[in-house]
Amino acid sequence: MRILYFDVDSLRPDHLGCYGYDRNTSPTVDALAEEGRRFTNYYASDVPCLPSRTALFTGRFGIHTGVVNHGGLTAEPHRHGTERAFKNHPDHRTFPSLLREAGYRTGFVSSFPQRHGAWHVLDGFEEWRDPGGEGRETADEVVPHALDWLDAHATEEDWYLHVNVWDPHTPYNTPEEYENPFADEPAPAFPDAETISEQYESYGPHSAREPRGWTDGAAMERTPDEISSRSKFEQWIDGYDIGVRFMDDHLSMLLEALDEHGVREETLIVVSADHGENQGELNVYGDHQTADERTCNVPLVVSGPDVEPGVDDEFHYQVDLAPTLCDLAGVDWTAGWDGESFAVSVTDGEDVGREFVVCSQGAWAAQRMVRWDDWLLIRTYHDGLKALDPVMLFDVAADPHETTNLAREHADVARHGLSLLSDWVDERLLESATGVAGGNPSSPGGVTDPLWEMIRDGGPFHAQGHAGEYAERLRETGREEHAETVLARGGIVEQTAADYLDGE
Repeated sequence: MRILYFDVDSLRPDHLGCYGYDRNTSPTVDALAEEGRRFTNYYASDVPCLPSRTALFTGRFGIHTGVVNHGGLTAEPHRHGTERAFKNHPDHRTFPSLLREAGYRTGFVSSFPQRHGAWHVLDGFEEWRDPGGEGRETADEVVPHALDWLDAHATEEDWYLHVNVWDPHTPYNTPEEYENPFADEPAPAFPDAETISEQYESYGPHSAREPRGWTDGAAMERTPDEISSRSKFEQWIDGYDIGVRFMDDHLSMLLEALDEHGVREETLIVVSADHGENQGELNVYGDHQTADERTCNVPLVVSGPDVEPGVDDEFHYQVDLAPTLCDLAGVDWTAGWDGESFAVSVTDGEDVGREFVVCSQGAWAAQRMVRWDDWLLIRTYHDGLKALDPVMLFDVAADPHETTNLAREHADVARHGLSLLSDWVDERLLESATGVAGGNPSSPGGVTDPLWEMIRDGGPFHAQGHAGEYAERLRETGREEHAETVLARGGIVEQTAADYLDGE
């Protein structure tokens, strides 16, 4: 089998036509979805970038690998400990390593390992090509490396090629000569002018007042330095959508290359993302700072031989892709993964999935979310210097942009969500202690919750040590009350879930 995985950083599903977006951002992905299978409730278990791709390649939750952050001890996988074999723990192999062992040629085109010092994700790749921009390169700088690889290997029988592009990720640096294909098209209705006005007076890294962070941030020629009005937002979201369309054009080039080599019809094509992107939800713009629907829900489109066309609405984790790809490739996979294969959905359209999913955020805040039915519950332990309640409950069907916290109004539903979350954590830590699924009790720190380790070590990487600096920024911009809140809390959310729901 030939497998092409197209990995788009920061791509939210609802900015693709096949997921209902009005703008023509994704004709290539849309065509793949039309002929293949599209997944609507597919979630990155651990976000953002480093935790997500660690989970993807290892098939294991961050609570088991220890990777939930972008820096410090919780940005490195737990060591294998006394159970380490000649290479790695035999039950904790990455899926590329299993494919390669089974005779697949494996290639990786990405600057991600260099950007994050994430050398563990290279396990199993025979060839790694780094475009050299540490995530700042555009698709026209990435895809030529992939085309070269295909020229050399496309006609071979069994291969896996992973291509990572960054264009929807800030700083929205699509080449200026690409212009703006959406200049005359209306922007999404959310956020409206009233929401923007309220957010502008609030606070948080990458909020409406400082969408590039509270310092100058990266140069972003296509976007404004603040979102103070609908026109500013329209300029901002154009920058994001242009990046989506630019990556889509370059995906088309890869498909054309497969056609030229005569293997397009025999290649399984997977399009997905490491995480989504908030564009005003929870007052975060152009970033992925929360454990919520917009950051954790990612697109998944699968097209190719033996794929049953249609739509899968069941709940799946990104960690489920490792065993799924192995099943589709006819490769035995390890019992040491947390992932559960949904290959029968891909090939036969069967309804298989999870009852609910739990996702973590550890780089910009310390949060876990649980998603079930139409409900989304978020529990916040460290707010990352943002205006976040300890418990948030949203009806994502009625309120997809998470504007109204229903936790107190529907306290019984919130308590049910908290119970699901608590039970899930208990089960994962029991696995950690007993070596079941993704657990590894012989590893130092292997039986602890890495979110608590992260808080012990100073908090989310991107918020560490910035409370005083940000408070000064808030004072300078007339938000003294928020400055005092930031300094008083330092990010730590001390109020218990019970007290919050009781209104105390």
